[in-house]
Amino acid sequence: MGCGCGGNGNGGGCGGHDPATDGGVSAPVVREVVPEPQPAVDAPQDEEDEAGPELIASSEQEWPRIKVNGVAIAPEAIARELQYHPADTRREAVFLASQALVLRELLQQRIAELGLAVRAQPGESEEEAATRALIEHEVPMPSADESVCRQYFENNRERFASAPLLAARHILLACPADDAEARSRTREQAEALLAQLAADGSRFAELARAHSACPSKEQGGALGQISKGQTVPEFERQLFRLQPGLALQPLESRYGFHLVWVDQRIEGRPLPFEAVQGTIRAELDQRVWQVAVRQYLQGLVGEADIQGITLEGTDSPLIQ
Repeated sequence: MGCGCGGNGNGGGCGGHDPATDGGVSAPVVREVVPEPQPAVDAPQDEEDEAGPELIASSEQEWPRIKVNGVAIAPEAIARELQYHPADTRREAVFLASQALVLRELLQQRIAELGLAVRAQPGESEEEAATRALIEHEVPMPSADESVCRQYFENNRERFASAPLLAARHILLACPADDAEARSRTREQAEALLAQLAADGSRFAELARAHSACPSKEQGGALGQISKGQTVPEFERQLFRLQPGLALQPLESRYGFHLVWVDQRIEGRPLPFEAVQGTIRAELDQRVWQVAVRQYLQGLVGEADIQGITLEGTDSPLIQ
């Protein structure tokens, strides 16, 4: 089991943290309109369906019958799309899958209308290439000027600093995250060891070799230099609040309890505007682009003849 302590990648720490899951920016979608629930034809009038996204289907087993400008969305396509839209209920998942297919069909129809033909880039399908070309053609690409970027920088200076560095040692007392009884026993053990360390800090390496579940115990618990992003989040939040010396309380993580001694703390330094201007511009441009794409999709919805599902178009209050 990993310990989540991180380390500097040059022999420090155990490197046992969970791998980060990178997630790209998801494509903007059009939100659903939730209609007033209507009672079933042969159901008692006091029993109403739960409110939810509007789909034309008379039972949970039946797929909605959807047409986009006269083009039908096949039930088989909805069934295949379901896997990409996990939801709390089948009805919601079917709606999200159907919505995605409607937007896809609208984009493909617009591509055909404009006669766009592009060459796919490596790793890109022809459909993805055509969709990219359509968005580039019809959605203006914004660019924040220097004054806007500088104003954002001045209003968010705390975000633009180099990360602090810590040189630290730890003793990991491991226990399962979902075993409350074991957690309680392990916390008591951690507090007992902490009392020994408070009385005699020179015993840290000895106690690490005897009790730690982290491979760093072979180096007396030394983790090397640690910067942000190298440990699991719950451990990092506590670790970077510490000042040099022995932490007065055990630090709890999904792996157990950590006794930590910070040997050195090097504070981060503020970064100049010139060093982060490009990052700020890219972030602001991306935000505006996402809004523009969402509005573009809503415009396509508003102009289309869509049957079997209700989506928000340009008449929606979302369009400002």
